[in-house]
Amino acid sequence: MKVVIIGGGAAGLSTASNIRKYDEDIEITVITRESYIAYSPCAIPYVLCGKVECFEDIVMHKPEDYLEKNINIVTKAEVFEITSNENKLKYYFNDGYLRVEKELSYDYLVIATGATSFIPLIGGTHLKGVFKIRTIEDGFKIKDWAEKYHNAVVVGAGLIGLETAYGLKEMGLKVIVTEMLPQIIPRSLDPDMASIVQHYMEKEGLQVILGNPIEEIVGGTRVEKVIIGDEVLDADMVIMATGIRPQIKLAKMAGCSIGRWAILVNEKMQTSVANIYAVGDCVEVYDAITGQNTQSPLGTTAVRQGKTAAKNIVGMCAEFKPVLNAMVSKIGELEFGAVGSTKSWAIQNGIDVISGESKALTKARYYPGAKTIDVKIICTLNGRIIGCQIIAEERVAERIDTMSLAIAKNVSCSELATMEFSYAPPVSMVIDPIILAAENACWKLSRLN
Repeated sequence: MKVVIIGGGAAGLSTASNIRKYDEDIEITVITRESYIAYSPCAIPYVLCGKVECFEDIVMHKPEDYLEKNINIVTKAEVFEITSNENKLKYYFNDGYLRVEKELSYDYLVIATGATSFIPLIGGTHLKGVFKIRTIEDGFKIKDWAEKYHNAVVVGAGLIGLETAYGLKEMGLKVIVTEMLPQIIPRSLDPDMASIVQHYMEKEGLQVILGNPIEEIVGGTRVEKVIIGDEVLDADMVIMATGIRPQIKLAKMAGCSIGRWAILVNEKMQTSVANIYAVGDCVEVYDAITGQNTQSPLGTTAVRQGKTAAKNIVGMCAEFKPVLNAMVSKIGELEFGAVGSTKSWAIQNGIDVISGESKALTKARYYPGAKTIDVKIICTLNGRIIGCQIIAEERVAERIDTMSLAIAKNVSCSELATMEFSYAPPVSMVIDPIILAAENACWKLSRLN
């Protein structure tokens, strides 16, 4: 049996590795347009800030490493034609000065084409010094440019925008972050929690401009200024962290059904074409809270989808569950994470909710190094937990994971408030901040009845 996978990112390589894990005989070919594979795009900002020494350190495997698993990786190649009724595709690569075209047949095709950076239609995006941040090659270019200049503007205050902004600040640049919405991290945090992160960033020396879109990038051959609202700001470089768009051209060519944004798949990661699967940033998934289609451009999602597709391709039975989009990030010394729905998003979707909050410490108050921690739990009026947000300088990730499990298993606020947690002065409070937030939510719910 032959399986061809288009895309060498986390989703595509997870699919390939797991197919090989369960079947030693399937012929596997991965085709990717990139020269680097098996690297972590999420780590690019941490190379910029110096926490990771160099970009080579975030590359976990080279194409030749997969030969040991009998997986053929074709790099710097582009699939340009899929004939799904014949189970064939064509791709090309440049051999010196010549374009070489090849044809492959397949029994199963996996589309893992990911997404591309979205660049808004404004003047000046063609100038030297304007960068997207999506691939390791983008990281190389940004670092080289930043080492020569002084003023940077990062457009977009999502996770990658903020992490990149801090990385550039650590390189010694003056950095301005601009966001067209009235808060930073709008997808994951409510305004009150986002303001805590914003305050930390400003204390660290970054300038944040909210509620105004970038209108134009100005310069001769390279960036010199940006126009944001009524302000004209000096800029030597501009990072367009303005979101992504799924790459669905090949899926359309293959006859796969497309949803609102991306490729439609079932719980097996199977498209509308029976022997074609799709995984990663190019697909739509179900939101566990709203039941609606959504996007989940997270590495954890991509890997889980790859495992699911692989099992089904080799004849096992596996289902990809609706997503809660659990995330965590670290900027400087501050960690913040979220899972499930924000209060704002729930209200927009017609879900009546209340929130429970706590401001506590990460360990016993008398123990040296105790840090402030903010917890916000969102629950419906019948007490079902549907979201959580946490900010602190330590111990955020494991608490977000705890809340991810609680939400997935339909734990109520009252159940969480009476749950048993561990305690030792160097690592926790006798009453965990999560329990304090759940108790606050229960108190608010009691006042509604």
